[in-house]
Amino acid sequence: MRLGFTTWSMVTVRAEEAIPLLASIGYDSVEISVVPGWRDSVDLLTPTRRRRIKQLLCEYDIALAAIAGNTDLLADDPDELAENWQILTSTIDLAVEWASHDGPPAVDTYVGGEAGQWEQKRELVIDRLGRLCDYAAARGVRVALQPHMDGALDTPDKVPGLVQALDRPNLGITLDINDFTVQGIAVEEVANLLGRHLVLAQVKDERGRLPDYEFAVPGDGEFDYVRYLHALQAAGYDGDVCVEISLRVQRRPGFDPTRAAIQSYRVLAAAFEAAGVPRARSAVREH
Repeated sequence: MRLGFTTWSMVTVRAEEAIPLLASIGYDSVEISVVPGWRDSVDLLTPTRRRRIKQLLCEYDIALAAIAGNTDLLADDPDELAENWQILTSTIDLAVEWASHDGPPAVDTYVGGEAGQWEQKRELVIDRLGRLCDYAAARGVRVALQPHMDGALDTPDKVPGLVQALDRPNLGITLDINDFTVQGIAVEEVANLLGRHLVLAQVKDERGRLPDYEFAVPGDGEFDYVRYLHALQAAGYDGDVCVEISLRVQRRPGFDPTRAAIQSYRVLAAAFEAAGVPRARSAVREH
């Protein structure tokens, strides 16, 4: 596995600054968020910036784990849906542009909607997500769908049926484990259920359980990282484990993304060692 960090956790930091920083801390990989509102929003990435970011990934020998394009596929307003579709397809095109010798990175996204809407929205998800997967497949890109506790796809048990119904070989899953553990679902149960579909694993920290819970920077909560790594390993997963700092945490007074990245690395690196899970660091070469 590789230990990574997602710039979802660094809303105000550009990738040109994040890549050298994360490499100097010791991370093996990075997921770059290009969602509107972030400094690397796909519409802000000029050709010059795109080339520079790809160059920096090579210079600092840090792998691109995925690109976060999290955008609502269940928007009701036609104009909003069209804009979201444009963001996602542009992100898929960017993945092709940032491809390495291993091919394009996966594009990480979710379906949107609200918890409790699954039965109502399931067929719409199949239609829209299917079209997105087809667009991505034509360009050799994998879609890494992220179930989310606040969205229509809110629990892991809904995922296998959706994957089977879509029947798209380029569809995989991003596992943000804490969305499920705060619901009281064991890491082993989630890993066993989703392991063979995983493209990307994410992790934060947490305290408490629904409805009385909060997310935290790794090291400030109660989450058992060694247990999580063992569960991923037992499920056959050998990809990236990326630290993601919740927006709820980032909005707290005094939050420092650099300090959070350093602390997270120390906690996760120690967990990898304690778990006996080897870290892989692949050289980044031009495609």
